[in-house]
Amino acid sequence: MVPCLPSRPPRARAAQGMQSVWAVFSRNRHGLRLKPGMVPPPPGEESQTVVLPPGWQSYLSPQGRRYYVNTATNETTWERPGSSPGIPASPGPHRSSLPPTVNGYHASGTPAHPPETAHMSVRKSTGDSQNLGSSSPGKKQSKENTITINCVTFPHPDTMPEQQLLKPTEWSYCDYFWADKKDPQGNGTVAGFELLLQKQLKGKQMQKEMSEFIRERIKIEEEYAKNLAKLSQNSLAAQEEGSLGEAWAQVKKSLADEAEVHLKFSAKLHSEVEKPLMNFRENFKKDMKKCDHHIADLRKQLASRYAAVEKARKALTERQRDLEMKTQQLEIKLSNKTEEDIKKARRKSTQAGDDLMRCVDLYNQAQSKWFEEMVTTTLELERLEVERVEMIRQHLCQYTQLRHETDMFNQSTVEPVDQLLRKVDPAKDRELWVREHKTGNIRPVDMEI
Repeated sequence: MVPCLPSRPPRARAAQGMQSVWAVFSRNRHGLRLKPGMVPPPPGEESQTVVLPPGWQSYLSPQGRRYYVNTATNETTWERPGSSPGIPASPGPHRSSLPPTVNGYHASGTPAHPPETAHMSVRKSTGDSQNLGSSSPGKKQSKENTITINCVTFPHPDTMPEQQLLKPTEWSYCDYFWADKKDPQGNGTVAGFELLLQKQLKGKQMQKEMSEFIRERIKIEEEYAKNLAKLSQNSLAAQEEGSLGEAWAQVKKSLADEAEVHLKFSAKLHSEVEKPLMNFRENFKKDMKKCDHHIADLRKQLASRYAAVEKARKALTERQRDLEMKTQQLEIKLSNKTEEDIKKARRKSTQAGDDLMRCVDLYNQAQSKWFEEMVTTTLELERLEVERVEMIRQHLCQYTQLRHETDMFNQSTVEPVDQLLRKVDPAKDRELWVREHKTGNIRPVDMEI
């Protein structure tokens, strides 16, 4: 297969917090990127030992396979040209049909994760027999280099190079959600990005439920405080006297103080825990929906480009078949009409090859844009998740702090009770009561006769 231009490298955005990721990505796509154009053969190769017809030159493809170029017409072929007419030639610029891979990523930015779902389309390397604009089969087919799953191109599992993660050792979203996953509830598939969105929305729901839980806790506190205040006004044992009576009165007063503590606790729970949890990211679902639509639109555009590639590939195959048929007719019977038909068929094959290369280039551009947006957006989702978890952790810490404070205040309400209970003195109480209620200290004596 005559090489096509490599896909355009993605344009990395300068987003905060992504410099290290894009540094890795830039090294991948700039350090080892395949450059377009021909590679001249090394000394001692066929071009120096075999005489070619005038106007023809020999080159090596990036995969090391030799092909021939007519410098006057820009026609190319895998077959060594001879001096006889009607030699099939392939069209136009010399481009690699597949984007190169670097550490598991194509130069287009396509991640090189192994496939997980169906809807696969396998593409051959430059040794394939379906040459652009060529009617002659090439050498033995090499292993498949790429595999297309749901319109996204991945390296073939059998030839996949070792990958370098964008954020090694961090288990980052941007490294592990490129392929689609089979939907456990149906026969379809779920995009990796959709799983991340579902996690975000689930996190929002959990946050809401935590807020509702705290609200129930507040209701319990308010009801408890109300009951404590009511009980503190109860008149039972109000007639107890002495130091024990004072301690009993303090017990009832401590209930009122404790009720006040729990009312303050419930108020702080509402303002410092429940309300922040409820109001955090009020428009989060709407923002996630916009994000979902943006990535989905890019994926639809990628699918459209892929459909165009397949259509152009089919058209090229038909033009090649027509060219091959007319070439065979020329070999059987030489005529001016047949030669004209071959020229016409060759022009159509050349145009079909150019159309295919243009469609592949547009597809690679669309995939590069989708790749960039996936990296940017997944890193943002990662940041939002960390932010959500940290926010909830801080407010739950605030809850426990308020709870400790409440316990301390409750303890302070019973400390006066403890002090009075230590002062309870039955003897003193008896003295005070006798002094107040005595009827006389003259005791009776015996009666005299």
